[in-house]
Amino acid sequence: MIIVTGAAGFIGSNLVAGLNARGITDIMAVDDFADGHKCINLADLDFFDYLEYDDLAARMDAGEYFGDIDAIFHQGACSDTTEWDGRYVMARNFTYSKCLHRWAGVHGVPFIYASSASVYGMGPQFIESRSAERPLNMYAFSKFAFDQYVRARPSSSPVAGLRYFNVYGPREGHKGKMASVARHFSAQIAETGECRLFRGSHGYGDGEQRRDFIHVDDVVAVNLWLLDNPHVSGVFNCGTGRSQTFNEVADAVIAWHGRGEKRYIDFPDSLVGAYQSYTEADMGALRAAGYDRAFMDVQTGVPRYLDWLARQAG
Repeated sequence: MIIVTGAAGFIGSNLVAGLNARGITDIMAVDDFADGHKCINLADLDFFDYLEYDDLAARMDAGEYFGDIDAIFHQGACSDTTEWDGRYVMARNFTYSKCLHRWAGVHGVPFIYASSASVYGMGPQFIESRSAERPLNMYAFSKFAFDQYVRARPSSSPVAGLRYFNVYGPREGHKGKMASVARHFSAQIAETGECRLFRGSHGYGDGEQRRDFIHVDDVVAVNLWLLDNPHVSGVFNCGTGRSQTFNEVADAVIAWHGRGEKRYIDFPDSLVGAYQSYTEADMGALRAAGYDRAFMDVQTGVPRYLDWLARQAG
């Protein structure tokens, strides 16, 4: 059996779909259904059992053995970068992760978890090195803290953390304001014929701020590669290794719709000093570990995502 936390979330549900595509349905889906809207992400997928996130932690703390577990994919977290209740974020993202990490080590189960590129703050380096890590908010700090915890505690089981960059793709509708710009741009064009981008900031021109945008299918592929290669441990970047502009994302969305324009809006004061205008994953560590699959660029991944959204709407 495979345990997937955050199974009803964005990356977690895509991971369940990826496992299903391999014929794997012996999955314990773990999530927090306080917001029941997320159930739609699992409605077309197959799994063996479901547990609320706090039930799993309580049973692990009690030393319960769940049978033969092939791996734990720990994707669940408070992912709201605007949440400043530090106790809440640390309880969800740090303390909970320690519980699963400890249990996996005791039982010799491979533990693959979601970290975040937000640990790098404003950059400019995006390499898995302590000198490059400067988190700017509680979400980023909680991910940074757990990476530090893992680094300091060698485990008897394989442990791999993936620092996700800007992930976009299917099954993110429940994320609201935290959904990808590709989704927001598409909705804006459908509603008004315009997509809204920030005017120039941080030395970049209008819409020319750059991020490493990675399609969720590529993220799933990396996770499944780690499942297939349990000898690989460490903290790894999970991006494409190539930054692209917000203008490029908007252009890909406009091309898919066959209409639309870009409108540039003022950069909000609330984001000054807390906004990543540039990210680009250094993929050297993951490549050195043996991952050799190519990643989709925005021009390929965005229309693939919008095709999926159109099928769901139909």
